[in-house]
Amino acid sequence: MLYQKTLKRQLIGESAQSTTTNSSQTNGSLKANETHSITGSNKFDGFMRYLKRRIWQPSPRDEIKQSASIGKIYNLMRYDCYEVAQRFWEFQSLVRVPLSLILSIVLVWKLIGWPCFFGVVTVIVAQSVNALITRILLRYERERRSVTDSKLKKVTQYVAAIRHLRWYGWEDHWQERILQSRQQELRLFVITGLWRAMIGVTNYLATGLFPVAAFYAYTALAGQPLRVDVAFPALELFSMLESSLRDVPTLITTLLNAKIAVGRIVDFMSEPDKDDTMTRSSIVGKPQIELQNASFSWPGVPDKVLNDITLRFPVGLTVVCGKVAAGKTALLQALLGELEWRGGKVILPDDTVGYCAQTPWLQSMSIRDNILFISPYEEARYKKVLKACALTQDLATFKHGDLTNIGENGIGLSGGQKARVALARAVYSHAKILYLDDPLSALDHQTAEFIVRHCLCGSLTEGRTVILVTHRVTLCQHLAQQVVEVVDGAAYVLSTDTVPSDESPVVMATNDANELKKGNQEESDDGTVPDKFIEDEKRSHGGIRAAVYWEYIKAGKIRWWIVLIVVIALSRLLNVAKLWFLKKWGESYDRPREIVAFGLLDDLPSPEVDIRPWLLGFFLLAIVQALVFLSSLCVMIVIVYHTGRQMFRDVINRVSHATFRFYDVTPIGRLMNRMISDIGTVDDGLSEPLDVQLRRASRRFDNSPRFVIRKRGDGLQLINVAFRAQTSFQDRIITVTDAFQQMDHFYWSLQAWLMYRLDGLSAFSTFLLTLLALYTGVSPGLTAFVLISASNFVLATHMLCKQYGSLQMDFVSVERVVELLHLEQELPGAIDPPAWWPTYSGEIIFENVTIRYAPHLNPSLTRISFRIPAGSTTALLGRTGSGKSTLALSLLAIMHPESGHILIDNIDISKVDTKALRNRITFLAQDPVLFPGSMHQNLDPLSEHPSSDCASVLHRIGGSTYNWTLDTEIEAGGKNLSQGQRQLVGLARAILRRSSVVILDEATASIDTETAIAIQQILREELRQSTVITIAHRLEAVKDADFFVRLEEGRVTEWGPAENGSGSGTDATAGKGGSAEANV
Repeated sequence: MLYQKTLKRQLIGESAQSTTTNSSQTNGSLKANETHSITGSNKFDGFMRYLKRRIWQPSPRDEIKQSASIGKIYNLMRYDCYEVAQRFWEFQSLVRVPLSLILSIVLVWKLIGWPCFFGVVTVIVAQSVNALITRILLRYERERRSVTDSKLKKVTQYVAAIRHLRWYGWEDHWQERILQSRQQELRLFVITGLWRAMIGVTNYLATGLFPVAAFYAYTALAGQPLRVDVAFPALELFSMLESSLRDVPTLITTLLNAKIAVGRIVDFMSEPDKDDTMTRSSIVGKPQIELQNASFSWPGVPDKVLNDITLRFPVGLTVVCGKVAAGKTALLQALLGELEWRGGKVILPDDTVGYCAQTPWLQSMSIRDNILFISPYEEARYKKVLKACALTQDLATFKHGDLTNIGENGIGLSGGQKARVALARAVYSHAKILYLDDPLSALDHQTAEFIVRHCLCGSLTEGRTVILVTHRVTLCQHLAQQVVEVVDGAAYVLSTDTVPSDESPVVMATNDANELKKGNQEESDDGTVPDKFIEDEKRSHGGIRAAVYWEYIKAGKIRWWIVLIVVIALSRLLNVAKLWFLKKWGESYDRPREIVAFGLLDDLPSPEVDIRPWLLGFFLLAIVQALVFLSSLCVMIVIVYHTGRQMFRDVINRVSHATFRFYDVTPIGRLMNRMISDIGTVDDGLSEPLDVQLRRASRRFDNSPRFVIRKRGDGLQLINVAFRAQTSFQDRIITVTDAFQQMDHFYWSLQAWLMYRLDGLSAFSTFLLTLLALYTGVSPGLTAFVLISASNFVLATHMLCKQYGSLQMDFVSVERVVELLHLEQELPGAIDPPAWWPTYSGEIIFENVTIRYAPHLNPSLTRISFRIPAGSTTALLGRTGSGKSTLALSLLAIMHPESGHILIDNIDISKVDTKALRNRITFLAQDPVLFPGSMHQNLDPLSEHPSSDCASVLHRIGGSTYNWTLDTEIEAGGKNLSQGQRQLVGLARAILRRSSVVILDEATASIDTETAIAIQQILREELRQSTVITIAHRLEAVKDADFFVRLEEGRVTEWGPAENGSGSGTDATAGKGGSAEANV
């Protein structure tokens, strides 16, 4: 149910939910006004609504229903859904607990008569107090869950963007933000824990005062002697009553938590679904796509992003072009049905479409499985697709070819390889319509041209409608059926002579025949099993190791554990003392009236003479027991608070400074499960201190269901809309959920069987002790004392078994958290560089450098040596997958050379403090990560620069064109911006930092040619005091470079000044800039 809703709900951006008076018709800063009105019939209704808000609602923030984030969906799956599902096991408690409570009261009435009502009054008063406390608890519980959602959102964003944050040296700042949210969550955990403790103490005090009040009425008011034959049966009934009273608030709290969970699920299920009222063409074999005066807007936003569009897409290639944020991607989203239809006529195909997103979405599996997706394997077609997408040569470099496993979102592949795998997935499908969102941007010129000729216009696309969004129009305009230009949300079909030219002619250095020859090479398939890129999750066997318990104890502070042991021991001693006191009280009626000599009770008169000292002693014992119980609860809250705070702080710190290899081999879903589900288990003690509930078996919930939900969040259009693979993914989540439910039900069945056996053992032991008492002739008081103690012992054994099993389960999560505490850490570096390093005059030198991502993998760079002059603009050239990005990342000391040295300004960077290094070098990836917040917070998260500088840089990169200000709101991941706009924000960051070394990795690939030329001019002006290293496949990005390095299969084939076009390699091209242009 939740999964299906997650697939079909309408995604409304955060900015669309916020209240604002400003809105933009561009892809940036989309907002909508939100109005709330409250009316009432009279003052009384208004007062009741106010009272309800104060008691039942956590904050005014919750009155605004917002679209659930992925973090909240995690929370719904992890906590709320399981909270509701587990109520099945409390069904028998709904009957047993009230019935037990009623029967125990009736039996007490039969035994001591009307005095029992005095005890019942204490119960009624206690439950009335608990009702008020529960309302307050419910309010804080809602607030706590809201804060937890916020923390999970930050953790999700942090884990997803951790690479980029570390590239910039911003991980400590984000870590502090998460810890602040964590502290707020823990504060509310403590508050809810204290209120729960108040409920527990109230019930504990009520059960202690029940016999005090009843015995007081029975002896002082009714004048009856409290003999052993009355006291101990009554006490046993009181014990039954006590057990029922303890179960009642727990049951109530559990049901209230389930009510909150149901409310949260209902809110999620009430979110609007996507509008599917557009006309669907169902003509078999002739898919029809037509827009007539159609207008669209982003979900939840009133302003139109596409206005009055009239287009018809014929069979063949249609090229869509336009400036940054003109609405190109929005047009594809409209054709996918992902935008809100605002008017006009829309005819869309009622069939599967092939979709290649602008940011490739790949799964953690083999390259072949990614390409096949949900389609069956057809060898001839599959190999034809590999050749057409120029993947055969790349696969030949992998040990296991297309069976090579890749990491999540394509980790292990270059940007161009990711784009071509995603393109191959769309082309391999049998869909008659293909939507391709700029797959050529990450490709070098030769590869892009090869793909246009042999893939987009070859036999694979014959009879198919292909809609291609690109800035590289000259590559494909002569092959296109039509060219559509999008300008400010409007679309126009261009004639041949008005098509904009994206780049000047390029000298082709690669022979097409040679490319085809490489493409025709058969890929080897020796049947070997490929190495796994993602490491399997470690699974321990047997019991939990003592070291895990010790880590938990240390985190909770040893001194508090000692205090807890003392308090619990005192509590047990008081329980025994209470029984012994009652035994002596009952036996004292058979003693002389003058004095009762019982050691510590020597001075007490006979109860037949004066009952008040006995009643007072019994009352004081009850009060002291309640105080000790409260102390134990408070100490446990302190322990769990310290444990939760310390372990989370240590985990986030260790993950933040782990080696980058850890991120390569660990799926985000698994890491999220450790940092959300398992940390949640550590916190569970705050919610229910000392009352360990078996329902906490939810930590055994497999990663896969939530991992699939995350996959849906990243690849929504692919799974749900384009390939219509939701059934396949739903089958996967149902399979792992069924496996979990099988083990879960088996566990609870074993618990029921254990309870039956222990209850039988209790009855049998009681029977034996009774026989022994009858035949040994011990006193009635001692017999009753022994029988009750034996019953308590069996009950304690029962609880010990249950809690031990629960403890073992809980500590599985703690064990997995402890594993994160022992992650291999990145070497911090021993040299703290001087403040002036690196200088403008410092060269970058590679000396015989060999780099590999892992010891068992082939080298990504092999014995490369070259020099980059200080202050130069250097172009890194080479085919996709040649090692350009690896070389760039090596300058951030992400991978240390296994041989050789990398020097910046005469200092070996492998020995430099990594944070200082990354703070002084700027690396800008093709897909910059943006964070929720204002534009100012995204440009300068650490507040290192004046607002005037931020505003100036924003204006220079074209912010005024998109109505950007420093207060413009950015959604998580920059979802309310186009890909080109996100790259502009990333460039603004680089300009603002003005580092001595700036690395641009396809930083303008998604920007139109005109804007890219202007941006290059700005970069030359603003970064004239920097050494700029550029990776690009477009001419305008490297044509003014004064130095170049050419790579091929991880080796440097040529390097030197651009005007020479020659260097240490042999593949030189004469002419100024010849080498750069020939290899773009």
